Amino acid sequence: MADLGTLFRQAARRVGRTVGAASSEFSGGRIEGTLPREEDGRARIVCRKHAERRAVRIDSGRPTCFEPEDPDCESCLADIEDGTVETW
Repeated sequence: MADLGTLFRQAARRVGRTVGAASSEFSGGRIEGTLPREEDGRARIVCRKHAERRAVRIDSGRPTCFEPEDPDCESCLADIEDGTVETW
């Protein structure tokens, strides 16, 4: 039977690996996997610029309809990253 210190170290390593994996998912686009999707994989978001429902592909964390320097698109991207984007 392993001593308490060994059990603690093993549990701490498992927790560390789990936290590391979760951190990678979070920083690497966790939102992409949590948005509601169409059958073809497009994310269902509400476009701020056009005030309409859209099904868009998410490429590297950005919707493919993203237009740099457009305030509506910038706020939409921030909401996607925060996990607060409006969906349908």
